[in-house]
Amino acid sequence: MNLNAPAPDFALPDLEGTLHRLSDYRGRVVVINFWSAECPWSEQSDAELQQESEAWNGRVVLLRVASNVNESEEQIRQTARLRGLNLILKDTGAMVADLYAAQTTPHCFVIDPEGLLRYCGAFDDRTFRKRTASRIYLREAVNAVLAGHLPEPQETAPYGCTIVRPMD
Repeated sequence: MNLNAPAPDFALPDLEGTLHRLSDYRGRVVVINFWSAECPWSEQSDAELQQESEAWNGRVVLLRVASNVNESEEQIRQTARLRGLNLILKDTGAMVADLYAAQTTPHCFVIDPEGLLRYCGAFDDRTFRKRTASRIYLREAVNAVLAGHLPEPQETAPYGCTIVRPMD
């Protein structure tokens, strides 16, 4: 994935079958969050992302992408309902996960209004040993892009649950 270059376009359906193209959101800041119904790290970031979304006040589009081939659509629907999530895109076959070289859930990408990839990596600085975050990288990246600046850092190592891809 090349930072400061055009983010690869894609088209994925939401759980209702409506197709969403990344290019449809040109002119707005977009967060792509590779997401899982089963991953506790995704669940933890979901609650925090709900708060961030409120603070962004409609200036940022949040696209959660469910790429795990082992998670059924019903499981995704139930989890989304339980967590109060309104938009989940279904990445059957993990094609968009492959396009973005996403490794974990969560794995976050921030795209600026011109369609350029400005951040990729972890939601925050938590690790398996450090359970409390001292920095929320995604918030910092989005706020920098909203202010017309490059995030610092622009890339961090993602952590969480490995994305389950199809067997070859």
